[in-house]
Amino acid sequence: MKILFFIRALDVGGSQRQLGLLASGLARRGHDVAVAVLYSGSPVERALEAAGVRILPVKKTGRWDVAGPLMRIYRIFAAERPDVVYAFLPTQTTLAALLLPPWRAARLVFGIRSGTMELDRYDALSALSYRLEAWLSRRADLIVTNAHAARPDAVARGLPKDRIAVIANGIDTEEMRPDAAAGRALRDTWAVGPDAFVVGMVARLDPMKDHPGFIAAAAAFGREHADARFVCVGDGPPAYRAELQALARAHGLERRLLWAGEARDLKAVYNAFDIATLSSAFGEGFPNAVGEAMACGVPVVATDVGDVGVIVGDCAEVVPPRRPDLLCAAWTRMRSRVKQEPALGAQFRARITRHYDVKTMVERSEEVLTALRAGRRSTKERD
Repeated sequence: MKILFFIRALDVGGSQRQLGLLASGLARRGHDVAVAVLYSGSPVERALEAAGVRILPVKKTGRWDVAGPLMRIYRIFAAERPDVVYAFLPTQTTLAALLLPPWRAARLVFGIRSGTMELDRYDALSALSYRLEAWLSRRADLIVTNAHAARPDAVARGLPKDRIAVIANGIDTEEMRPDAAAGRALRDTWAVGPDAFVVGMVARLDPMKDHPGFIAAAAAFGREHADARFVCVGDGPPAYRAELQALARAHGLERRLLWAGEARDLKAVYNAFDIATLSSAFGEGFPNAVGEAMACGVPVVATDVGDVGVIVGDCAEVVPPRRPDLLCAAWTRMRSRVKQEPALGAQFRARITRHYDVKTMVERSEEVLTALRAGRRSTKERD
């Protein structure tokens, strides 16, 4: 089967990592796999090429570079003649629906990676792309979402119910694994001592992640625990970053909260945490940061967004979103468990290896794409 993925870029991000795992997994299973990227040059591309995946750069130079990239996307679709075009995220699904020649035999798949977005928190162009995606979804032969919680939201947005399949993300448990030495080395780089109790979050600086809620919880937790330190890994728009940093200073956290920026070695990042957390308020489907931290044997405290409750089962602490007081209280409870239960991390890892391995995600994706190519839609859930 010839499969063409389409994404903005292959830089840092959960959706990008999932596409990379899926593309390389399908290539290893004998499929002809290519990835068209609007912005190329990420180191991830070299790893994909080593796995047999072809990278097709669109060579977009900026937001307002439009005409040339549109023509190049059209030409890629026409020249590749894929069996399946699998577009990830709203801008790419919209472009694929508009530019894929209707007379081609290629099946079009929309990859939906979020749910219950609050569009008033974003700029007009981002909001427009979500609305266009719903409007153009009738062009899609199949819609794949990575979370059960995202399915009803997709239907409410107007995406066709009978074309939606749920395929949970896969976590690379060979890459994401316990590594105390890597964690200690990164703590040294951060100038965080071995006696500190670190609560960390891996999340881009985006309104959906509710960093203000994380900051409020950190301030309360820090007042109760003198050894507490906090780390935010991820980046975002400079103006929003400055706003969050000012808020942290206002809460007295300037010496206790580290803004670590983007990181490529996420295994080391998770292993540097005593607790991994997610404070998201909305928009999540399957948050990779939760599954990856658990695979590294790091206890998790998260808000009840997307499929978080399903992912963690009875292992983790899950609290309602937008409740910093409850998030702080859950950190306190998890801190006690960390200190009292030496095998706690192994429980978290075991749940991910049992339920969310990469092989299952690749096989299920292959199944639905093969059925789609044959003229069938495999949207039935599988145990």
